[in-house]
Amino acid sequence: MSASAGEWLRIHAFVPESYANGPGRRAVVWVQGCSLGCPGCFNPATHSLTYGRVVLVDELFSDIAALTERVEGLTLSGGEPLQQRRGVLALLRRIRCETSLSVVVLTGYSWEEFLSFPESDELSKLVDVVIAGRYESSRNLASSLRGSANKTVHRITNRYQSSDLQDGPAAEVIISETGDLISTGIKPVLFKIV
Repeated sequence: MSASAGEWLRIHAFVPESYANGPGRRAVVWVQGCSLGCPGCFNPATHSLTYGRVVLVDELFSDIAALTERVEGLTLSGGEPLQQRRGVLALLRRIRCETSLSVVVLTGYSWEEFLSFPESDELSKLVDVVIAGRYESSRNLASSLRGSANKTVHRITNRYQSSDLQDGPAAEVIISETGDLISTGIKPVLFKIV
C-alpha cells in the first residue's frame, strides 16, 4: 500500500492530453474549489467547494502514470490546487518518485503566500514550475500561461527555459471520448449554444 493510500482530491476535470496547459503534451488536473474570488475569473465553475468529484490520489496517480509514454508532464490548475495541499502533496510525491513527468502548478496565491505555507519546502522539491498570483482582469495578458500581467513565473528546476513556457497555443478545444467539448488554455474559447 502506498503512502498516499486514503488521500483524496476533489477535482473538477481531468484531461489526459493537452498542449495549451504547459510545455509539450501534458495531462491536466483541475481541482475543484477556490475561495480566492478573483473578479473576472474565466473558470468560475471550479470555485464551489462541493461540486466536482472526489477521487483517491492512488487512482488519479494510476491514470496519470498510464500516460507516461504519451505526455511529458502534469499541470495542476483549478480551482485552487494549494487549498488541497494534503492531497496535492500525496499526488506529487508519487509523480516525482515513480515517474519522470514534469510538474507545473498554476495558483492564484502570490509567490510570497506560496512560500508562507508550511508545506512550501516540500512542494518546491516536487514541482518544476509555479505560476503564481491572483488573476487581475484589468491586467489581462492570456499568454505564456499567465492570465494577467501581475502573475509571476518561478522555474524551480532547470527542466524548462522561459521560452518553453511561451510556446504552445493559448487555447484548444478537446473532444472527449464521450463526445463532450472541453475548452481549455490560458485564453479558452467560449461556446455559445444556439
